[in-house]
Amino acid sequence: MTREIVLDTETTGLSHQSGDRVVEIGCVELLNHIPTGRNFHVYLNPERDVPDEAFRVHGLSTEFLRDKALFAAEADNFLEFIGDATLVIHNADFDIGFLNFELERLRKPRLSNQVIDTVMVARQRHPGARVSLDALCKHYGIDNSKRTLHGALLDSEILADVYLELIGGRQVALSLGSDTRTEAGGGPIVFAPARRRPLPLAPRLSDAELKAHAVLVGTLGAEAIWVKYSEVSVAAE
Repeated sequence: MTREIVLDTETTGLSHQSGDRVVEIGCVELLNHIPTGRNFHVYLNPERDVPDEAFRVHGLSTEFLRDKALFAAEADNFLEFIGDATLVIHNADFDIGFLNFELERLRKPRLSNQVIDTVMVARQRHPGARVSLDALCKHYGIDNSKRTLHGALLDSEILADVYLELIGGRQVALSLGSDTRTEAGGGPIVFAPARRRPLPLAPRLSDAELKAHAVLVGTLGAEAIWVKYSEVSVAAE
């Protein structure tokens, strides 16, 4: 049985090397690529003020976080939840860097879990396309209307849907030449095998739209390329 943890963090800024800290961790458990309903979610006191720029991104203020637990109090709960599962993260270097920084402050070992970076998977799957979480939601028709601000648990739930589309939406082998697995923090990306949909997606065009398209194609002349593809479509049916 394959256990994966879709993970996201929110922070006080972009650089732990400059003193930024983790303020939220959200995790969603997958078994054989299916969400189990088991999640891990915690807000954290960063022991510093939250800059305005960060607040505008995630909406977590210094005042809100002041009475939350320190990372030190939640570290073991977090590590127990993720265990040795593969971590699925969008732009993994960022989150892994921050989490390892927090663990090192406590003199705990760095994460050694295998990692799937969905940014890299998306770039392999859709070369040249935008691969932000919002862009991928739009591409796959995933509802992200609740994402008015970044939130670690909400983003993990959305990323879980995006990840399942990336590995199973089409019959495309995601591979860099080998099924290499690596430790957290860098190296080759792990690509999960493509999965077949149990049922095809429902058609998005109505009968009226299909008829209107057929009328339009009929006005283009016998040599129009749309005529060729319309004939192929009819033959396939």
